[in-house]
Amino acid sequence: MAKKKEATVEDRLRDLYDLQLVDSRIDEIRNVRGELPLEVRDLEDEVTGLNTRLEKLESSLESIDNQISDKKNLIEESKALIKKYSEQQKNVRNNREYNSITKEIEFQELEIELAEKHIKEFKVQIEQKKEVISETKERLKARQTHLKHKKSELDAILAETEKEEAALIKKSEDYKTKIEERLIKAYTRIRTNVKNGLAVVAIERGASGGSFFTIPPQVQMEIASRKKIITDEHSGRILVDAALAEEQKAKMEKMFAKL
Repeated sequence: MAKKKEATVEDRLRDLYDLQLVDSRIDEIRNVRGELPLEVRDLEDEVTGLNTRLEKLESSLESIDNQISDKKNLIEESKALIKKYSEQQKNVRNNREYNSITKEIEFQELEIELAEKHIKEFKVQIEQKKEVISETKERLKARQTHLKHKKSELDAILAETEKEEAALIKKSEDYKTKIEERLIKAYTRIRTNVKNGLAVVAIERGASGGSFFTIPPQVQMEIASRKKIITDEHSGRILVDAALAEEQKAKMEKMFAKL
């Protein structure tokens, strides 16, 4: 059985750059989605909160209506008692009985007065709550419309990119199995530490991609020789020469077009 050929440094550099191109493509897709999933989630939470608030306000209105009904019943009961006491007053035998009944009538009149005062207060509360309900309904309607638009936007993006992203994630995992673990660890560490997720970059105009620090000509020659893995002393990124980068980009573009 033929012994498996050991990967050269150039093979490793090509695999690493391919992995970077795949991961960058995944980053692009996720950037297109951007904050949309979070926006949708926040809007959903807000709509739920507004619905809960409306339910509480409606329940509170119902409770106030019940209290008004209770006060109206109390008024009717007090009026009935006043009528009853007034009849009794006609048949009293002495002043003590008359005064006692008069006090009962006065008490019931005060009960009516207090109940009517409470009814007025409840009606003011109802108007205030109805205003809040109206404002809440308007806000809810606006938020629901906004949510609908954002969901449509997100669904459209997901429909376009979900399949490609899943295929790219699988490709990324496949490339990782081809590259030795120590390099993957280094690649992941660099990718995590740099702002744009670029752990492997090509030399552009004498500097590493995205950097303004010039790479000495001797180091550039070493990178072009593809005999060892060289990192940028300023950013820590793994460096590849421009020709290798162009070859791998052309290859990967063909692969991306098929996804």
